[in-house]
Amino acid sequence: MPTALRICPLCEATCGLTLTLDGSRVTGARGDRDDVFSKGFICPKGASFPEIDADPDRLHTPMVRKDGRLQEATWAEAFDTIAARIRPIIEEYGPDSVGIVLGNPNAHTMAGALYPPLLIGALRTRNLFTASTLDQMPKHVSSGLLFGDPFAVPVPDLDRTDHLLILGANPLDSNGSLCTAPDFPGRLKALRRRGGTLTVVDPRRTRTARLADRHVAIRPGADALLLAALVHTLFDERLTDPGPLADHVEGVEEVRAAVREFSPEAVAAACDVDADTIRALARELAAAPTAAVYGRMGSSTVAYGSLANWLVDVLNILTGNLDRPGGALFPLSATAPAPRPAGPGRGFALGRRHSRVSHHPEAKGELPLVALAEEIETPGEGRIRALITVAANPVLSAPDGDRLDRALGSLDLMVAVDPYLNETTRHADVLLPPPPPSRSAHFDFAFNAFAVRDQVRYTPAVVPLEADRMDECEIHARLILAVSGMHGARPSAVDDLAIDTTLAKAVTQEHSPAYGADPKEFAARLTGASGAERRLDLMLRLGPYDLTLDELKAHPHGIDLGPLKPRLPALLKTRSGRIELFPAPLAADLPRLRAALDAVPEPGTLQLVGRRHLRSNNSWLHNTPALGGGSNRCTLQVHPRDAERLRLADGGVARVKGEGGEVEVPVEVTDGVRPGVVSLPHGWGHDRPGTRLAVASARPGVNVNQLLDGSRIDPLSGTAVLNGFPVEVSPLESPAQSSVEPPVESPAQSSVEPPVESPAQSSVEPSVESPVEPPVASPPSSPSSPR
Repeated sequence: MPTALRICPLCEATCGLTLTLDGSRVTGARGDRDDVFSKGFICPKGASFPEIDADPDRLHTPMVRKDGRLQEATWAEAFDTIAARIRPIIEEYGPDSVGIVLGNPNAHTMAGALYPPLLIGALRTRNLFTASTLDQMPKHVSSGLLFGDPFAVPVPDLDRTDHLLILGANPLDSNGSLCTAPDFPGRLKALRRRGGTLTVVDPRRTRTARLADRHVAIRPGADALLLAALVHTLFDERLTDPGPLADHVEGVEEVRAAVREFSPEAVAAACDVDADTIRALARELAAAPTAAVYGRMGSSTVAYGSLANWLVDVLNILTGNLDRPGGALFPLSATAPAPRPAGPGRGFALGRRHSRVSHHPEAKGELPLVALAEEIETPGEGRIRALITVAANPVLSAPDGDRLDRALGSLDLMVAVDPYLNETTRHADVLLPPPPPSRSAHFDFAFNAFAVRDQVRYTPAVVPLEADRMDECEIHARLILAVSGMHGARPSAVDDLAIDTTLAKAVTQEHSPAYGADPKEFAARLTGASGAERRLDLMLRLGPYDLTLDELKAHPHGIDLGPLKPRLPALLKTRSGRIELFPAPLAADLPRLRAALDAVPEPGTLQLVGRRHLRSNNSWLHNTPALGGGSNRCTLQVHPRDAERLRLADGGVARVKGEGGEVEVPVEVTDGVRPGVVSLPHGWGHDRPGTRLAVASARPGVNVNQLLDGSRIDPLSGTAVLNGFPVEVSPLESPAQSSVEPPVESPAQSSVEPPVESPAQSSVEPSVESPVEPPVASPPSSPSSPR
């Protein structure tokens, strides 16, 4: 059978696939052994590509709400409806009456990377919400404040480091996050084989923790305290050595003074980690020939997420491991702008404006997703009356989905770009479905900027579009035209405008490859069969490696650009032109962390943490039968000691109660969680009426985020606290029918929902990134990021 190459779009590892084809149908998937980056590695998600691609529940044609019901419509009718209904709302109530929600799958598609910034610019709304405030925003805040660029995220040099300290990450299941690394498990095993050390700090004994030399079972949410004590120890024992960075760092003495109170003895009780262990971690980190500290979801979606991510960077800097081989380095992707000369930049600011109702500060142009419901519900000037969601399912991924579900039903207009009729898009007035991934070209704009090795790969669409489908890039371009008052213009006009705007700036920059060129002549040299390809070609030509799209197409397995290289000080964009190690916003937040030194939970208190599954990616893949096995189950993991105390039986059902609500869920008794901690996975809760997800609704699970009311956030980044919050757990006498997972039906056996009723007609009351210059977009999609 014929084969074709395709980069996997299902998690952040971006593995190369070899697909087997039978006509226009994908029948098999295996790893591409010649891929320059993944070298044949594949995980269960990639192997299930054919089933995901052919999911019968994927929508083929648009849907438009008529007489209160979503019904199939033509593409022309769908865009006519958007143009006719959104412009009057904007003209009467202003651009901020429209909100935008971007989910993390955007970072997995070309369209999601290229067009949302243009949509935001066309609408001129300040009401932007993304999955970043449910995941990695604390890292962007730390990078912005220290380096002047929120996208300058250092990643561990996995293939050359001698010592890796991981906090709150489980890459053996997640495949990595903000650290693009095919075969993350193999890279960690290689670290061990070459005599390196792996330390994992996590309340759960995850698969990654079981591989480690040392597992530190910290109390949830205490990562920032532990990191502060490590920094304290480095100063106290005179172990700091920034090396060549010393000439480019300011604020070291201020950090020394700031962590004086966070000795290992002072934080031990709050972390539930003894002082000797903490000192040993600091000494090992300082003594290693090369080392890197890496933190993710467990250290981001907690009360002190921004402080924790800052302290990760501080440790890498003080040990001299930032920006050196074997430490933490800054990738340089092929579509990044050509590096500018070193010198002061514009810097990075937080809180340039605030949300209307609760006065939450923006971060990177985004407002906290937890504020969306109140911004829709609360009357007054600036109220969100229309909403556009792109690949987002915040009813499941954000706290208090019941409230957001009700709020979405009150909108004057909702437009969704999504292949599924899910818990969020069931509220849409217009639903625009992208085609399956085999019908789309692929380039990883976002993830190449976080890769552990510089490389570049492009795969065209594997099979042509059917007559009733529309290319995802064209969907986005037509949406931009519809909302901007240019409805009816050629979609290529959107790409032409983006190219002209980019070139007009590039030809004036002395460091740009286009400096001094004639913009029209430069544009005329661009190749590509579509506007998106021409824009990709432009970015490659303006990038740091002097590449073109034609060269990329001539290397179907990719081009290896080599190991990561030091990039400082040229990368810095702070106002001082130096690493500003003790930024004022973080200094102002430290008293809150000091207060946590005395906040030791009472005996018997339970804290909840999430968990990741290798066969899952948030809420996206629960409709795929092949991924429903193994550990991919929605259960409450409880330590045996707590289970005995609470009279919980393995396989029984527990009631879990939080500040936002309660759920009933099957119990899994395991010593994989530490005492005092229970774990419930993210992305479940597929039990709402009016969806078209036959497999997912047959085994719905429960929505862990319904335990939260949205009041717990990291104040600097606006990131929701999804881990380390208190819950009450009690046994049920009999299983709740809605919570127990029945066997998975095949799509052919499952019934398909009838046309969707409007919330007003339903018998069940409904419970549902910053504008940047392309190609840079906040990467709201990662296996650790909620959709």
